[in-house]
Amino acid sequence: MQPRPTIEAFDKWLFECSLKLEAIVIGGAALSLLGVIDRQTRDFDIIRPSLSPEVLQAAQDFALFYSQQGFELANDWLNNGPIQVADTLPTGWQDRVQPLFTGNALDLKTLHRNDLLKTKLFALCDRGSDLLDCIALAPTKAELNESLPWLESQDANPLWPNHVQQTLKSLAERLNYEL
Repeated sequence: MQPRPTIEAFDKWLFECSLKLEAIVIGGAALSLLGVIDRQTRDFDIIRPSLSPEVLQAAQDFALFYSQQGFELANDWLNNGPIQVADTLPTGWQDRVQPLFTGNALDLKTLHRNDLLKTKLFALCDRGSDLLDCIALAPTKAELNESLPWLESQDANPLWPNHVQQTLKSLAERLNYEL
């Protein structure tokens, strides 16, 4: 799905359903709406608030309608899959959110660049995914060094800190500098 046309159409859908949603979006959809990446995404990951049954039903109904119009959209395209991320982000992240999309029924925000970068770096370290998104974010050496202590604290495995250091070192090399 292309995030901007999808979210604009969903905004109209929600408005017609007399529903509103204020939410914080992370992941590829946020990066796409920010203009950091230009690729299709599978879903919209919402970390706050927990989506109401009414909004979830509207999103499922929209997915069916949108798919009938020739656009591929999964039934769970709008989800709280990464909601637990909000509990692990650095203190004060809520005060650093930035506007992402404002429509008639939708008011979407996303994390500040440093916090959004941390979520992508964590995905890179944890699942080995999101490398292209991390490259597109083009973190500086200072940003990687600043992210390191937070990333190292995200897993109790004694091998985790070394894994994080090696992953960031590899990313830095891909960005043409040494960490």
